[in-house]
Amino acid sequence: MSTGWQAGQVATARPAAMLLSGRVAHVRHVAPRRHFSYRLWMLGLDIDRIEEVAAHSRIFRANRAALLGHRDRDHGARDGSALRPWVEAELGAAGLTEAAAQVHLVAIPRIAGYAFNPISFYFCHDRTGVLRAIIHEVKNTFGGQTAYVLAATPEAGGAIRQATAKRLHVSPFFDMDGGYRFAVRAPDFATGSGRLAIGIRYGTAQEARLTATMRLDASPYGDAAALALLARLPGMALKVTAAIHLQALRLWLGGARFHPLPPAAPPSAAPQSAVHQSAATQAALAAHGAPR
Repeated sequence: MSTGWQAGQVATARPAAMLLSGRVAHVRHVAPRRHFSYRLWMLGLDIDRIEEVAAHSRIFRANRAALLGHRDRDHGARDGSALRPWVEAELGAAGLTEAAAQVHLVAIPRIAGYAFNPISFYFCHDRTGVLRAIIHEVKNTFGGQTAYVLAATPEAGGAIRQATAKRLHVSPFFDMDGGYRFAVRAPDFATGSGRLAIGIRYGTAQEARLTATMRLDASPYGDAAALALLARLPGMALKVTAAIHLQALRLWLGGARFHPLPPAAPPSAAPQSAVHQSAATQAALAAHGAPR
């Protein structure tokens, strides 16, 4: 009896993995103004079926050395523990427990042992398959990480709009003021198709500072398709790291003000999402619009 699998291809009733490829763009709205874009690809994984993907692939491995891979220590608690307990704790702290039934991580995979994700996304669905929350997992190049755990309520046209205060020093050329607005359209995780479209606007009540956009087309994972992406865009994570440092150099040469890394906050046992927004922060977030 056929299992529905082909060699090196993830293809079940609900794909355990998908490939997403397209472009990402950044626009800095304050002096020195900058604009750049580049091609990007990411991997979407059902966090409960990562080993299943590895078992049916010749090039992808979980928590092992491989051409293409995933390591639990790159995400979540970052201590090598499984992702699900961390996701459940984050969603629970935000009052979104029902969103933990089905969770898909979208991130740049490890390629030849190297990984770095400025931002990763956990798309969190309830038992009926309805998207209820998105965890935006943000890292900086100083080793820091935070998670913005936000409810997902689609508008009539399907767009999801979210807002949160900034709480991680991402770029040394911005201070810690202001917040983010997200505009998200999710792909179809049931078929591994459609498009992931994300707009992120960072600003304060006084000014728009930065807009980042991502447009990635999705398809079910297969080794052949993954190898084709690797051939066209090798070293994706390394390319992203290099681009970050190159843009930082250009900003420094352009006279951008440098903001040193703030002192570390006292350690806390609370989940990364357990932060309350002040009334002033809420007003600042409402003052600048979300990208359409």
